[in-house]
Amino acid sequence: MERYFDRIKNDHIMMDKWKRVRDIRDLNIDPFGKRYDKVNMIGEILVGTPEEEKIYRTAGRIMSMREQGKAIFFHLEDETGKIQIYIRKDEIGEEVFNLLTMVAVGDIVGIEGKLFLTQKGELTVRGSEFTLLSKNIRPLPEKHHGLTDIEARYRKRYLDLIVNKDVKETFIKRNRILNGVRNFLNERGFMEVETPMMHPVLGGAAAKPFITHHNALDMELYLRIAPELYLKRLIVGGFDKVYEINRSFRNEGISTRHNPEFTMMELYQAYADFNDMMDITEDIISYLAKDVLGTTTIIYNEKELLLEKFKRVHMVDLIKEITGVDFWNVTDFETAKALAKENKVTIAPHMNSVGYVINEFFEQKCEETIVQPTFVYGHPVEISPLAKKNPEDSRFTDRFELFIDAREYANAFTELNDPADQRERLENQVEEAMRGNDEAMAVIDDDFIEALEYGLPPTGGLGIGIDRLVMLLTGANSIRDIIFFPHMKRKD
Repeated sequence: MERYFDRIKNDHIMMDKWKRVRDIRDLNIDPFGKRYDKVNMIGEILVGTPEEEKIYRTAGRIMSMREQGKAIFFHLEDETGKIQIYIRKDEIGEEVFNLLTMVAVGDIVGIEGKLFLTQKGELTVRGSEFTLLSKNIRPLPEKHHGLTDIEARYRKRYLDLIVNKDVKETFIKRNRILNGVRNFLNERGFMEVETPMMHPVLGGAAAKPFITHHNALDMELYLRIAPELYLKRLIVGGFDKVYEINRSFRNEGISTRHNPEFTMMELYQAYADFNDMMDITEDIISYLAKDVLGTTTIIYNEKELLLEKFKRVHMVDLIKEITGVDFWNVTDFETAKALAKENKVTIAPHMNSVGYVINEFFEQKCEETIVQPTFVYGHPVEISPLAKKNPEDSRFTDRFELFIDAREYANAFTELNDPADQRERLENQVEEAMRGNDEAMAVIDDDFIEALEYGLPPTGGLGIGIDRLVMLLTGANSIRDIIFFPHMKRKD
């Protein structure tokens, strides 16, 4: 205790608050309380009426307070709302009222009483019983200016939630979105599952991993970059429809769109293909927009977006539409490289075929032009090692990505279920890693190939970035605004 007080001895406000704690203890009252039977949420009280003569019992944090003679008014807040409390000395008793004079903004208290309307028409609880539950020691941000420093808000999310009501509402919406995804899929016969977060072999996506070490097994493990290969094993095992809402990890940059730890939803449906996945994706997003916002027409980044009837376009057709370059008849790498140079499209050293050039044209010239929800399909086979080739043109795969306002929201394909083709594709990935692509899968997952040899039915798979979807439906411009505790650089 002495070391604690040595640290704060020059903070006069906190030391004054500790003096109040001692004063309260002198009354034989514990300033840090005990269990309290909170019967009513404040939101429930706010829809009540004085005519009911009902006694409410609630608890929350005091957000404002004023004394008026032998009466005290304060506003009490919990996650569902804020309500005014009125307590008179002659009704509550001198001992409790004396305790109330030692209570301040930030304290957590319990209250019991009936509703009435003040002369100004404000719905108010007339307190007949008062309990101090936890004394606030560190002052809240000043009332009128609040917590406005962005970095401080992210580092001290608990404080951000206390003083910024809209932040709390954002995370309540996030919860509603997650529940909505689950409701949508459960009603359609999908089963929610859990798969490992630590993988012995890296796979399932192209990304840099976080690496850890398991001491007992004396082996390196990777924090998952995607759950895909395990979920497909469950389809092999006989489940027809599975999904997982999971945390995935990618050891890459931090920006307004990226956090190294993020939430995904992946689903797999036997006997389906990527066209079915387009339908499910559109249906999920439209359903969530209606459920959370009551409409499929939203404003995001000052643009009006229609979250239904998504456009569907082949990647090569979109490139031709935006740049005028037609890759349908380009079959040799030298011609593709010349087109890239002519159009100022950068090609990395490990990219050695036409498919890579097509994808770079899309990413560098087309992606930023997409505003309305658009399924871009027909990705080159070189960049889609887990997707089935298109039966009419084997240069491309039955894969799509969903883009809205120049951001990717979903990735899906008809799953590759030919074990020989899959091994060859993964071998190509190993070669690509050796050529310098540090996001390629550098090791072949032999157990996954063996699982395919037992038989994976025709399957459609889909992944949706939950964080970006929450951003879209809450109007957030930064991924940090919709993650409770985003990763930050150390202050030092």
